[in-house]
Amino acid sequence: MEMTMTADEYRARSAKSSKLILLFAMVSMTMMFAGLTSAFVVSKSRTDWLKDFQLPPAFFYSTLVIIGCSVTFHLAKNAMQKDNRKATTNLLLTTLVLGILFVVLQFVGFGQIVANGYYFTGAESTITTTFLYVVTVTHLFHLAGGIISLLVIIYNHFKQKYNSTQTLGIELGAMYWHFLDFLWVYLFLFLYFFK
Repeated sequence: MEMTMTADEYRARSAKSSKLILLFAMVSMTMMFAGLTSAFVVSKSRTDWLKDFQLPPAFFYSTLVIIGCSVTFHLAKNAMQKDNRKATTNLLLTTLVLGILFVVLQFVGFGQIVANGYYFTGAESTITTTFLYVVTVTHLFHLAGGIISLLVIIYNHFKQKYNSTQTLGIELGAMYWHFLDFLWVYLFLFLYFFK
């Protein structure tokens, strides 16, 4: 007996598979950052660890910006589910601008750290600043993937590939951005409170 799937069943199965693959990817990224923060905890007992190091002000602002990214992406997904193309366009572009602003603020933060006399590499570097650099740059690499996926989503949106019944790309993008947001907030709070 041959069973056939309807287009809706196929779409639902494909969506479930895509979300599961993304979930596995996010779990593996979480494990990587758990390893980095564990190494941070172990290294904290070193005698050359900086006890009075403060995160730069730009990192505080970048945290607010990435939370804004998550909010605007969520609102874009909701707007598309209501077939509000104009609002979706504006919110996706706002998310892109905020994502780029987050990256800029991270580099401003690196500059503030160097301006305070701390370095990430070389003879003048410390284990504290090197760990901070590795953790934040690793997050930035993952964020670069998020920006690329957001550009693809914006392109597909302009090609009118999404509507109220077909929002999988936007849903996957929103899941990943929410993950990046949560991950940065976790890293920020970890780095701020666990000195």
